[in-house]
Amino acid sequence: MKDLIEFIVKALVDDPSEVAITEINGDKVTIYELRVAQADIGKVIGKRGRTANSIRTIISAVSTKQGKRAELEIIE
Repeated sequence: MKDLIEFIVKALVDDPSEVAITEINGDKVTIYELRVAQADIGKVIGKRGRTANSIRTIISAVSTKQGKRAELEIIE
């Protein structure tokens, strides 16, 4: 899952070397914290959060298929 998020986000940003994803495993939910360069935050979030919501939808679909639950948090 972490590789999938990294692949999607690196395709969106101008500085892919600044992409950092931290995985936090909980009892029921796995949380992925995404950090990108300050200049690239807008590209990851998108207009009215559409890009971020699309990424979250993909993550939700993949995690549900695996029988798990995952969430994405974008850290500024």
